[in-house]
Amino acid sequence: MIGEIDIAGIYVSPLLLCLGAGFAARLLISRLLHATGAYRFVWQRPLFDTALFFLLVGVAFVALGMATTS
Repeated sequence: MIGEIDIAGIYVSPLLLCLGAGFAARLLISRLLHATGAYRFVWQRPLFDTALFFLLVGVAFVALGMATTS
């Protein structure tokens, strides 16, 4: 189980950190996909961006869980 993370005396939920990391990563990937023109192959961009965001949040949460157990 992942407990709260202490940042300068303030306890922060790990999910909040993963949401922030997922959002930042989605912004970077979205800009990259837009610059390369890969969004031409996406049928519904908002649905694709939402799914990408949730995938990145899940990856961040799993990575945080692995980092805290080691």
